[in-house]
Amino acid sequence: MPLIGNAPQDAFVDDKVAAGSFRNYLLAFVACGITTAVASPLSKYFDLANIVMLFLLTVLLVAVRLGRGPAVMTAFLSVALFDFFFVPPQLSFAVSDFQYLLTFAVMLTVALITGQLTAGLRQQAELASIRERRTHALYEMARELAGALTIGQVAEISRRFLRNVVHVQAALLLPDRNGRLKSAEDDNDERSRWVELRMALLAYENTACTDLDAPHPVGYFPLKAPTRVRGVMAVASSGASTSVLNEHRELLETVASLIAIAVERLHYVEVANSAQVQMVAERLRSSILSAVSHDLRTPLTALVGLADSLTIAKQPLPDQLRETAEAIRDQAIRLSGLVANLLDMARLNAGEVKLRKEWQPLEEVIGSSIKLLARNLADHTVSVHLPTDLPLLEFDAVLIERVFCNLLENAAKYSAAGSPIEISARRRDYLVEVAVCDQGPGIPEELSPDIFEMFVRGARESAKAGVGLGLAICRAIIEAHGGSIAARNQPERGACFVFTLPTGSPPTIETEEPVPDISHE
Repeated sequence: MPLIGNAPQDAFVDDKVAAGSFRNYLLAFVACGITTAVASPLSKYFDLANIVMLFLLTVLLVAVRLGRGPAVMTAFLSVALFDFFFVPPQLSFAVSDFQYLLTFAVMLTVALITGQLTAGLRQQAELASIRERRTHALYEMARELAGALTIGQVAEISRRFLRNVVHVQAALLLPDRNGRLKSAEDDNDERSRWVELRMALLAYENTACTDLDAPHPVGYFPLKAPTRVRGVMAVASSGASTSVLNEHRELLETVASLIAIAVERLHYVEVANSAQVQMVAERLRSSILSAVSHDLRTPLTALVGLADSLTIAKQPLPDQLRETAEAIRDQAIRLSGLVANLLDMARLNAGEVKLRKEWQPLEEVIGSSIKLLARNLADHTVSVHLPTDLPLLEFDAVLIERVFCNLLENAAKYSAAGSPIEISARRRDYLVEVAVCDQGPGIPEELSPDIFEMFVRGARESAKAGVGLGLAICRAIIEAHGGSIAARNQPERGACFVFTLPTGSPPTIETEEPVPDISHE
């Protein structure tokens, strides 16, 4: 699998710019004959030096119009005709005067130099013209690619350019979500059947290469965009040799670069559109949550109050009715908590919550959280392990208390009665790491990546209360404090939720000096 080699500078020269064909040589021969016919009657009136100028003019014109090869032939033929028809003795190649030999040499030298220079200039002009046309074609292709809206349009534009300008077939291979190369075309027709995926993958991972085992040589060029390789461009020549691919390597690499930039642009346009749709959907969802939460809180508060009034009425209710009233009260409180979670999530997503940070010890907010959840934690033993040198932290006590409450409630909900729950903290560089661990079944592996998303629960079909907002609220609060939160399963049993808070620069607490005992005897 040889790599495609470099092309010579005149690789773009057409067949008509190369060495003259048989037709050009024939025209050069006719031009010499015409010059001889014109010069014959003029030789009676002009000196032979002037006749030589006519032949030099013929060499110049042939070089301009027909190229280098016919010009060289014209130079030799002009010397021969001048000697045969005009130099005494005429109609013979014999030379009577030695000075004519010098004339022939000078004439041949001037003719050859003139022909070579003129033909070279003509070839350079043709080469510049061809490059100009191809540069213009590249510009038009780049302009069309800049306006392309789909990958299919990019493939069609590039295929049309390569077919019309380079005269090769082309196909685009782009990776799917699984990283496998697939044709960028909407249909699987004969246009891409000649592509060898093994060779395309080799070019995608390494560099440009050529498949010589195919009936027609196929070149594979990676689409190198500014960020990464976006795919592979495969081109197949109609001939049986690699000359076309070799000669046009620079052009093909340029086309591949333009295609790569267009594909990357479409990728980022798709990403931006997707992000915009997500933002709009998130904003709409937050608005709905906020509106529904506000509308539900008032009747729920009234429902809790009415249930409380039934349980504390002056005339005691029968046991069955009292139990019913207590059940109504408990369920209303639980529903009120769910609505409060919805409202908090909506506020956090909308950025309406302002942190009221204060420097305070972590153990106080842990203690208040455990006290608030005394009823939920009645069947569990909660142990707290905090180092003695734990610094003061700057946080919003109400929100961090909410984090602890949600994590402790989850631990109690998903672990068996009587199992312990452990809260620990340790200092790590400029962070304080806090962990809440339980002895429950742990986090299902399929839910681990999305456990902190909204409406994701530890068990999909579960009779346990909740709508899957607690952990999402925890993440929003911790990230608002400049920390992070993660979940992991313990080696033996249970899950651990670990979050971090920055230590910052806590204020120094001055130790009070002991007051001297001033007692009067």
